[in-house]
Amino acid sequence: MGLTSKTVLLLAAVLAVVLFACTVWLWPRLGKKSVGSILGRVGMLLVTQLSLFAAIGLYANYSFGFYASWADLFGQEQDQGVVVDHSSGAHRVQVVGTQQVNVPRASVPRVAGRIEKVNIQGPESRIASPAFVYLPPEYFQPEFAKRTFPASVVLTGYPGTAEALIKGLHYPQTAHKLAKEKKMQPTILVMMRPTVAPPRDTECMDIPDGPKTETFFTKDLRKAMAQQYRIGTKAANWGMIGDSTGGYCALKLAMRHPEAYGAAAALSGYYKAPQDPTTGSLFGGSKKLEQENNLIWRLKNKPLPKISMLVTSSKQGEHNYKDTMKFIDLAAKHPTRVSSMILESGGHNFNTWRREIPGTLQWMGSRLSA
Repeated sequence: MGLTSKTVLLLAAVLAVVLFACTVWLWPRLGKKSVGSILGRVGMLLVTQLSLFAAIGLYANYSFGFYASWADLFGQEQDQGVVVDHSSGAHRVQVVGTQQVNVPRASVPRVAGRIEKVNIQGPESRIASPAFVYLPPEYFQPEFAKRTFPASVVLTGYPGTAEALIKGLHYPQTAHKLAKEKKMQPTILVMMRPTVAPPRDTECMDIPDGPKTETFFTKDLRKAMAQQYRIGTKAANWGMIGDSTGGYCALKLAMRHPEAYGAAAALSGYYKAPQDPTTGSLFGGSKKLEQENNLIWRLKNKPLPKISMLVTSSKQGEHNYKDTMKFIDLAAKHPTRVSSMILESGGHNFNTWRREIPGTLQWMGSRLSA
């Protein structure tokens, strides 16, 4: 029986109730002051609590899709995704395996590259936010001294931490290995979280009378980075990658601002901004603004932008699978180019995204120009 099976969830709930009832029933019989009775009480409490935690965990996983299978839960799912191009003349590309490598900050930059922590000031948005910038080894090599590089903004989900993109998802390490193997072009990575006005989840939009996150990512960030580093200033030089909330942001910002980002990749992204206590009122009561931030609505009602997009999902374990297939169907029309990576099984978690990142970076590298 699968991890996401209703039967498993029901059995876990029934087992928790039965064990709780047994504990209540047996407790008086274990009331003697003997070693056996004490061990019996401790054992009953532990088993009952473990069964309760298991039932709660299974229910949370069933509701939110963190893990798709037992293998996914224990990190045994290792098969990587296949990028499929849905444009005319599309073909399948098998993504080969990757290996985690270290990019130590203390190493010689022209050999290992460098990761710098920066603080980005936004004069138009009036937002300041930290980020980690990965500079590939080529950035420091004499033969590339006059070359500008493409850049990808890499976003976490909400709330997320930028450090997780390095320590948990290994973006710079993977990009370093792929570029060394000539499987992607050297690319600067700007790694950060979309929560630039913490603790509020702005869903990367300019909120009426609130934070101007959209302006920060489409204007301030690009301008500041291009002034600090050798990065091109055209949309073709810039891409955005994100998981979950970051994926929604990546797609939306590219769709709404094709003059800023030429390519966007969403790992387990969604297509409509949620509204909950973390977001507050995003649209100020404006139905028009709400529609314009709904990506499915945009594809149906707005001219298609000249950008490239990659979306990922899983047939088992991801709640966005149906919406992703609908998005692909609507977006696969000129001048938009859309690709997908659909896993057979994978939940909303780091293990799944690590399987998708090598293919995503290769895809992004083929869409950006230096």
